[in-house]
Amino acid sequence: MSSGVPGHHLADADWQRLSPRMLLVHPVHEVLRQIPVIVGTLVLGTATGNPVLAFAALGITIAIGLARWFTTSYRIGPGDVALRTGVLQRKLLSVPRNRIRSVSTDARLLHRVLGLTVLRVSTGQEARGDAAFALDAVRSEEVGRLRALLLADSLAVDEDQPSAPGRVLARWTPSWLRYSPLSFTGLAMIAAAVGLVYQVGAGGAVRDSQIARSGLQAAERFGLGVSVAIVAVVLLLASVVLSVLQSLLTYANLELRRDFEVLHLRHGLIRVREHTFDMRRLRGGTLREPLLVRLFGGARLDAVMTGVGGEGQASLLLPPCPKRTAETVLTDLIERRDAVTGALRSHGPVATRRRWTRALALPVLAGGALLVAPTPTWAWPAWAVLTGCCALLAVDRARSLGHRVGDGWLIARTGSLQRRRDCIEASGIIGWTVRQTWMQRRAGVATLVAATAAGLKHYQVIDVPADVAWSIAAEASPWLTETRWAG
Repeated sequence: MSSGVPGHHLADADWQRLSPRMLLVHPVHEVLRQIPVIVGTLVLGTATGNPVLAFAALGITIAIGLARWFTTSYRIGPGDVALRTGVLQRKLLSVPRNRIRSVSTDARLLHRVLGLTVLRVSTGQEARGDAAFALDAVRSEEVGRLRALLLADSLAVDEDQPSAPGRVLARWTPSWLRYSPLSFTGLAMIAAAVGLVYQVGAGGAVRDSQIARSGLQAAERFGLGVSVAIVAVVLLLASVVLSVLQSLLTYANLELRRDFEVLHLRHGLIRVREHTFDMRRLRGGTLREPLLVRLFGGARLDAVMTGVGGEGQASLLLPPCPKRTAETVLTDLIERRDAVTGALRSHGPVATRRRWTRALALPVLAGGALLVAPTPTWAWPAWAVLTGCCALLAVDRARSLGHRVGDGWLIARTGSLQRRRDCIEASGIIGWTVRQTWMQRRAGVATLVAATAAGLKHYQVIDVPADVAWSIAAEASPWLTETRWAG
């Protein structure tokens, strides 16, 4: 993706404007984005007896929103797709069409009401802010034509190669909502809301409100311990409700569908998102199992695909759902059941000992501090609980650690609080690194890193015996046998 100032080599007649309905959307979004500024001018205007300031700020904000439509245009040429944006500073983004890896769509509530859809183009490189290529927005009925046009080069079908028939791989069910509270998304939303209240300067008003005073009076009446317990329960219940609501709005109606060599993902209740992926660029998948989700038999599925980032929502195929569902879908995609569910090779007693050493370091330090310093009566029971939790963590981390190589696949599993199983096609690995810290050298283990153009770009096999690290790499990539390291 390249950027610059508009050039004369692009004929003005070839440029198209976005839907004129965006004249209703841009001002609303601009006002929402500038709420802190508008509220600040309102407070300043009220304090100085000049309320015109607030109306002036609001008018300027709306004018900027309207100007965005008049200053934005796009062009789909035979070799590239270009986007011109900018009100005060003009910018030209250009993407070669043969570099387009995926096209996703997004439609918020206001967009859906007006029949609009945001079209985003991805080349596989991280692009944020002004560097992101997004047509915001086009008429929804044009999305199919534009998607096919943008992906015509990268998704060209080879008629000589047989393809799998179109079929639905997974559909969202309400039972998936049981995993929502286990991610603590609700607590993050509550913290963000509190931060927003103080950011807009409403913190003082909340502290002085009747609700806050009533809460303080109730706390004095019930006592500190009971009040803390009540607040904790209220926060927990609010977190559960918000987490479930967020998951429902984001992932309801999810459908993962494979149409020949194209993978389609659609989800959302109010804000509908669609992603299109080229199956020929798939290099594997990752099963993510956060501890609480894993305890309830759940997992999340991410794609390892060339041109698609390996973090956040970019690579997500299935949100937290029953682990069997995630495993079935991944098996269907890579057509290797043993890679998804097969047993893994242990890394040996040294790797296990390192898991225990790391986990028990904190309890040992805490116990030493308790021995030399005066402590309250509850300190030792708390230390015992901490030690037990760390011991369980060590056991789980040791059990999770393992790898598997064979039949053209590298499988690596690691972690406890955030366990993951990476299934990587060996043909997509373009390089290897054997890395050792000072402690690893003393222990005789190493971390093997596989470099690839897909997903996270690098995948680790942690704490393998150092004397077999290059042998593992050579087993996955036979071309390494010609080097002196694999000997």
